[in-house]
This record gives sequence, structure tokens and C-alpha cells, in this order.
Amino acid sequence: MSSKPAVLVTGGARRIGAAICRRFAVEGWHVVIHCNTSREAAEALAAELPDAEVVVCDLIDLDAAQAMILDLAARLPDWRVLVNSASVFKPDDVGTLDPATNREAMRVNAVSPSVMTHAFMHNARSAAGRCAIQVTDQKLANPNPDFFSYTMSKHALSGTVPMMAMALPAEDRVYGLAPGAILPSHDQSAEEAERSHRLNLLQRRTGEDEVAEAAWFLATGPLASGQTLIVDSGQHLLNQPRDVIFLARQESR
Repeated sequence: MSSKPAVLVTGGARRIGAAICRRFAVEGWHVVIHCNTSREAAEALAAELPDAEVVVCDLIDLDAAQAMILDLAARLPDWRVLVNSASVFKPDDVGTLDPATNREAMRVNAVSPSVMTHAFMHNARSAAGRCAIQVTDQKLANPNPDFFSYTMSKHALSGTVPMMAMALPAEDRVYGLAPGAILPSHDQSAEEAERSHRLNLLQRRTGEDEVAEAAWFLATGPLASGQTLIVDSGQHLLNQPRDVIFLARQESR
């Protein structure tokens, strides 16, 4: 087993999670790529990186999620960082709240990361201290009624950040990382994403590499524990009554 500093990125096979994996790999870390249904993509990414492994777990199963953390904690001699990037993003809204969608979102996006962070902080070994990064969303500061259960779950996860920071010893830290619109999501085409992802103050697309750089900064920089870093080109400072997916479609009519 590698003696290098280690990071686990949940949902690390694709999208922002994969960008975060690559950023830590550049720095010479051992990268643990978590996936559920994207094992082929995870294995391909692991083969691309100099020192990586893949773990498979359905995060809706809290016992399995905790067991994954305990197994890694027993195996990794210097496990410094956990990035909870995995999430489910299914459509519902205030008027059509679907109980099954809500249960899944709360379980995968909020409860499971909290369970894993608790297990990580109490079991991972690292003389440098432990750092957990909870990936949330800029829409918590810029609310709209779309993707209600997803947003509700991210509010719940975000709420744990200052609470956990207050309870942790000085050598351990926890942060929120709130990206804006980065990659095509839901049923967007590439053309729609190009338009919608520029609906921010700077009128530019925020890159997944910028989110990955923010994760690296949180993991290694001097920011006080309990804070949330927003990476969205100023999107959260706008008043957007709907998700940008739908705002862009309205503008194109």
C-alpha cells in the first residue's frame, strides 16, 4: 500500500470528481476513486493516474458507506483528505415534490457524506491532520424552486459544515465547496450548457479545473475550518428565479 498522502473522492470517476482526482494526482498523492455505477470510467481514470485505486459503493447504503471508510482507514497510512463529491441530481420542484426522489437525495447527498465524514475523522490515520470537503452548490445562496429535493439535501449537507468544525480538534478541518454551473447536467445539450453556464456576473464559463484547484486549496491552504468556498464566476450574487437550465431555454425562445 502506498505511503503517500491519500485522498478519497466520492463520485470521482466522472465530471468534477474526476477533475479533483487529477488535481491531487498531479501533486503526487495516492488517489482513491469512488464510484457506484461508473466503474468502467473509474478504472480508466485510475489507469491514467500514477498512483490510484478504485472503490465501489452505493452510498444509499449507509452501512456499506461506513464500511468503505473503515476499510480505507485501516489500509491507508496517511489518509489526509475526504472529498464528498458524489450526488444525485434528479428533477422535482416545490409543486411536484416526489417522496422517493427526496429520500434518495437526502440519503446520498446529505446523510451518507455526514456518516462518512464522521467515520473518516475518527478513524483515518494522518500526522498532518484530516480534512473533509463537502461539495454543495452555489444555489444555496441563490435559491430557486427547481430541483427541490437536490437543493434541500445540499442545504442539509452545508449545515453540517460549521457544526462539525466546532466539534473537531484543531488539527482537523471541514469545509464546504460550492460550485456554480460547470458541466452539462440533467437533459442539457452542449449548446444549452454553453449558454446557461454564462449566466453569471462575469458572463464566462467556470471550469471544472477551477473547482479542482479550490479543492486543493482547501485541503492544503490556511483557510479556517467551517467555511464554504464558492466557485461560480459570481452566479450566486444574481437573482435567478429558476435554474439556469430553464432560464437559458426561456431566453432562446
